[in-house]
Amino acid sequence: MTYIEQITIEAADPKAAEDFYTTAFGPGVPLRFRASDAPTSGFRGFTLDFIAAQPANVDLLFQAAIDAGATVVKAAEKSFWGYGGVLRAPDGTVLKFASSSKKDTAPAEKKYTDVVLLLGTADMKASKRFYVDHGLVVEKSYGGKYTEFAAGDGQVKFALYPRKAFKKTAFVDPEGSGSHRIAIGGTGGSFTDPDGFAWEQA
Repeated sequence: MTYIEQITIEAADPKAAEDFYTTAFGPGVPLRFRASDAPTSGFRGFTLDFIAAQPANVDLLFQAAIDAGATVVKAAEKSFWGYGGVLRAPDGTVLKFASSSKKDTAPAEKKYTDVVLLLGTADMKASKRFYVDHGLVVEKSYGGKYTEFAAGDGQVKFALYPRKAFKKTAFVDPEGSGSHRIAIGGTGGSFTDPDGFAWEQA
């Protein structure tokens, strides 16, 4: 079974990128960093989602990221699905913070329960089939709208979403070109998916 151990963020200044994520989220975040000046423009085709148990935890994570240098794309607020907001990291990565709960049930903690890599795809059926062929196991699937894979022993959860739909969920223009500026460290070897995302052996 293939799963994700870590995400490598490629940044013009990898030390600054590492400092941002460590300051905002602590040393345990499953990210690595390396230098890249590969051309990139607009939306990079993915979000990193930090899932928390309750709105108060989202707020603490959200504010910590702002204090570390992130900019607000969409302020955190309640919605029909729960509570959350969107930021852009200094390296350009779009970060989502979310909780399925709309109410706080415990003292606030600057703590997330999961990190989710949500990739935008042009063809859900083709991408889903590609990943199954590369050893990932589908856990949830809603036709062309969403596919979630089993996390296994990985530190990062993984899901696919139609790229155009990020306009409504991440509040960003889904158009973009050039490098995705990430590499996915998994257990299934090295390959490139139909949308141009590179996987590396973790």
